[in-house]
Amino acid sequence: MTGTSTAVSRLRAAADGANRWVVLVVLCLSLLLVALDATVLHVAVPAVTEDLRPSAVGLLWIVDAYPLVCASLLILFGTLGDRIGRRRVLLFGYALFGVASALAATAGSPGVLIAARALLGVGGAMIMPATLSILRQVFPDRRERALAIGVWTAVAAVGAATGPVIGGFLVEHYWWGSVFLINIPLMMVILPVGRWLLPESRGVDDGPWDVLGALMAAAGVLGVVLGIKRIGGGEGVLDPATLVPLFAGAALVVLFVRRQKRRTHPLIDIAMFSRPAFTTAVGCIVLAMLALVGLELIAVQYLQLVLDLSPLQTGLRLLPLTFAAMAAGATGSYTLSRVGPRRMVGWGFVLTAASVLLLTLMGQHDRPVLLTAGFVLLGFGLQSTLFGAYESMLSEVPAERAGGAAAIGETSYQLGAGMGIALLGSVMNAAYAPGLSRLHEEGVPAAAGSAASHSLGEAYQVAGRLGGPMGDLLRNTARHAFVDGLHITLLVSAGLLLLGALAALRLPRVMDCPPVKGACREREAALPEQAVGPGTAGSAPRGEHRPLAASDAPARRVPLPSRREPAEATGSGRSAR
Repeated sequence: MTGTSTAVSRLRAAADGANRWVVLVVLCLSLLLVALDATVLHVAVPAVTEDLRPSAVGLLWIVDAYPLVCASLLILFGTLGDRIGRRRVLLFGYALFGVASALAATAGSPGVLIAARALLGVGGAMIMPATLSILRQVFPDRRERALAIGVWTAVAAVGAATGPVIGGFLVEHYWWGSVFLINIPLMMVILPVGRWLLPESRGVDDGPWDVLGALMAAAGVLGVVLGIKRIGGGEGVLDPATLVPLFAGAALVVLFVRRQKRRTHPLIDIAMFSRPAFTTAVGCIVLAMLALVGLELIAVQYLQLVLDLSPLQTGLRLLPLTFAAMAAGATGSYTLSRVGPRRMVGWGFVLTAASVLLLTLMGQHDRPVLLTAGFVLLGFGLQSTLFGAYESMLSEVPAERAGGAAAIGETSYQLGAGMGIALLGSVMNAAYAPGLSRLHEEGVPAAAGSAASHSLGEAYQVAGRLGGPMGDLLRNTARHAFVDGLHITLLVSAGLLLLGALAALRLPRVMDCPPVKGACREREAALPEQAVGPGTAGSAPRGEHRPLAASDAPARRVPLPSRREPAEATGSGRSAR
């Protein structure tokens, strides 16, 4: 027994001393699954519609339940991880994600699928902030952290962009439920590996966890996104079912902010938002995701329904976006150190807006060169924007506040994704429906024209039932109306992206980190109480006034805790339990 215990102890010691880059690989695999699940269902939507026959609102819920629930719970689980351990929350998230994936794959009704997608959102809310806060903990050196964030954001883009490819292949060869089954074997591998390799870390835990505040934040975000989602589904803005959750959610968010300002030990340090770089970075993440997810969903419909491509062909057409995003992530650290956050984020927005305007040249016929060029510019521009925004945001906060900051960043990410589908979907619906308003003058039954105005997919179903010349007329009219609506939606998106470029002017001009190797590590060892970032040099973060702990400087110099449990919270002077 003694020999066995010694061998196990040596194996655990080797795992606990794992290189931080190995930890990054595990964290990126975690993020890959979450990002993949956000888009893998997009190309399966026609198959789900044909099999389960959900209503228009039900279909929106199937697509939106995941980002909506995930966004509403990020603050809750991000701050909980700071208190009870980020690794612990992450492992629970893995297990829940696997169970929810099995439930989604076997769903036999729209209600069960929506519930499974919501449960996946809970698991995703546990995983996403934990990965980013652990990354902040194990990479105290800003230049190394910038490289790690570049890899992290590239993996997020790869997951989001390859989701349609994998989903398209599975839908063609199997059935739509198989897009969820791929999560299960990956979780069976990553759960034990993460339990063995990932270091435990905590943030500040010197006060009670604000359970009421966490629930207020969750309900507030849920209400706001739900109201926006109903507007995106074509519901009236003045409809009580839209206004009540929207205003109730907004009121809860305001009350949550006021509560955090009054508390001695808040969930979220509201003082972070007094820093222009932090607030601007969060806003840029929202705008970037709003453009990416909304445009991607519409692009998938265009490729499948207008160009008549198969799900697999649709996914392959989106691959250039993936490769461009990978290139932007791989070179992001170098680019950021050369041009600075302001130019990187600003020009990333401008490049994305240019790609969107280029895509307005899409029409009724396939133009693969145009689409490839547009997707390459789109992927590179958005990835540059997200990289610069995330790096600036994380560098504005100390490591012990990483969970809360990561939760804010990921809430912005998911909120932007949900708002993108709702907002751009609303614009698309408003521009598409009028194109079918005169079909009754051509002899098409009014009921058929009304049903066809809901979506292009529904228009094709109605046209198939009509058949003959009337069916062909309805189909062609709907296609032209969709393309016209797509052009208007792209113009609106380009305007929002240019607003993001203007907002980026509030970011720091340069990355506050000397290009000399090791300079950042020495600087952080000298200033252990703060994140070495733009606007923080020489002063402690607002709202953080405490004496320097004796263990701070050594903790900044080591890449990982020497033991997995308990671990020293960087800069906190407290041991995890």
